[in-house]
Amino acid sequence: MSETQKVTDLPSASPPGGNGVDRFFEISARGSTFGREIRGGFATFFTMAYILVLNPIILGSAKDKFGHQLDHVQLTTATALVAAVMTVIMGVGGNLPLALAAGLGLNAVVAFQIAPLMSWDDAMGLVVLEGLLICVLVVTGLREAVMHAIPQPLKQAISVGIGLFIAFIGFVDAGFVSRIPDVASTTVPVQLGGTGTLSGWPVLVFCLGVLLTIGLLARRVKGAILISIVTMTTVAIVINSVADVKNWGLTVPKVPDDVVASPDFGLLGHFSLFGAFGRTGAITVVLLVFTLVLSDFFDTMGTVVGISAEAGLLDEEGKVPDLGRVLLIDGAAAVAGGAASASSATSYIESAAGVGEGSRTGFSNLVTGGLFAFALFLTPLLTIVPMQAAAPALVAVGFLMMTQVKHIDWDRYEIAIPAFLTIAVMPFTYSITNGIGAGFLAYVLIKAVLGKAKEIHWLLWATSALFLVYFAIDPIEQILGVK
Repeated sequence: MSETQKVTDLPSASPPGGNGVDRFFEISARGSTFGREIRGGFATFFTMAYILVLNPIILGSAKDKFGHQLDHVQLTTATALVAAVMTVIMGVGGNLPLALAAGLGLNAVVAFQIAPLMSWDDAMGLVVLEGLLICVLVVTGLREAVMHAIPQPLKQAISVGIGLFIAFIGFVDAGFVSRIPDVASTTVPVQLGGTGTLSGWPVLVFCLGVLLTIGLLARRVKGAILISIVTMTTVAIVINSVADVKNWGLTVPKVPDDVVASPDFGLLGHFSLFGAFGRTGAITVVLLVFTLVLSDFFDTMGTVVGISAEAGLLDEEGKVPDLGRVLLIDGAAAVAGGAASASSATSYIESAAGVGEGSRTGFSNLVTGGLFAFALFLTPLLTIVPMQAAAPALVAVGFLMMTQVKHIDWDRYEIAIPAFLTIAVMPFTYSITNGIGAGFLAYVLIKAVLGKAKEIHWLLWATSALFLVYFAIDPIEQILGVK
């Protein structure tokens, strides 16, 4: 896992006797096994299952322009349904170990920036429009062309930055790192634990989980990440039953009284495709859709490249196989998310947990998608795995993705500086998109300063210009009078 393995380094064909499923997903051809794919599918699900809790909380806590709120149970059902269907479609159509679900960050934009300006139906209609626009970009080849125009060292920097980003997510979500309240006596933004020291049973579960995970990885134990998640969930359940713990967070590790719950599909189809134009105005709508498209576009780009690189699926030119189909499915996921009122669905970087367990094909998506479908009827079980038990997987995968930093030529400032900014800005701003934007702008600027502007692909010029708009969106809105 510490080496970025190319597809050309893997066996070129399934061994004699491989069954139809093996040949369809190229499991043996990619150096994988059914056992690894299944373990990877479970690991990915448990690492990203938090979205089944978090997405309903984010969307359900916001009110639209008319004071309406979305139903929590219906949001849970919609979130699980979209994740299940689109993850399976990605597995079968894209053959990548890349799961999809409602995008964090995107759902916050929908809940707190878009919904207050219009009705929920109108807001979800904009999400559908965003997905349709992305599909158009894919069909015309523009989205794929942008990805192919990115220099290989920048792609590697994107993977490294994502590794640090998801490791930071793990530390923060587990409570190992916390934000310091805004007070005049300090300028330090984060600290160890909640008070500068580690305290409480949940943090202990996380720390033990990290130690267990890295120990198993160091010994190269198969299923290390999944073993850690299951073991620490069990430990958390035991601790919760014997100790008075009040700060587990969103998910409390205890066996539920009721296991089965009926799904509620009441939100499906509740969207208005063009209603926002009549309520809010064309300029505002265009800027809102632009924000959604840009965030989704480049978050997905970074995620697809990062996961494919870590899985060793990039070809000799650093390209993702069948990229067009993968991006089209991702665009369709945004449409599905809006149509189900679950917000825009997108590719999940947490899929790296499955890759860490050995996933190399879309077969693992059948497992992950099946578990999401199963969750439709077992909503109470979503409370079993606490973030403190799942977060060590994010830290471990962050390490695995960090190893790609050695492939970057740090002696060439024209690539080293953009790579550094890409890597640093992602975790420091809590955004994949911001990191990619900073790297793109720095790369274009330095090439131009060095008199090498002709080496820059015109698509990089265009996307860098879009990132300028992205970073300057606030003054642009003020100039246009939409704020």
